Amino acid sequence: MTQQIIALASDHAGYDLKTRLKEDLERQGHEVLDLGAHGPESVDYPDFGHAMGQALESGRAQRGVLVCGSGIGISIAANRHPGVRAALCHDETSARLARAHNDANVLALGARLIGPEVAKSCLEVFLATDFEGGRHAKRVAKLG
Repeated sequence: MTQQIIALASDHAGYDLKTRLKEDLERQGHEVLDLGAHGPESVDYPDFGHAMGQALESGRAQRGVLVCGSGIGISIAANRHPGVRAALCHDETSARLARAHNDANVLALGARLIGPEVAKSCLEVFLATDFEGGRHAKRVAKLG
């Protein structure tokens, strides 16, 4: 797995899981760009989805991980940015397919829906999987 800058962002519901994933990524030698939240106090998830979009658009990070309670709202916010393909994943298979078939560059997770071990597995697979291209490339191009 190539070391890369990974942006992380969460709302208050995803803060604890984001912190655990950040520690795992740093242990693996990745540079982490922590976009917040920086504590469990209530915040608005769209702000952090937009921060992710801006980090990818500017080139400050190559990939990202978003975490909120369900993973839905924060991924919707990020996907409003051109070039962001945030995929909500619940298991290793969805994480692998998000990369292989959809060239997703952001993994979205629901902290209230999956546990930390499943989240860690999703992230490992997401980072280790390459985009297959081929027949998938024209479809991804149609995404914007």
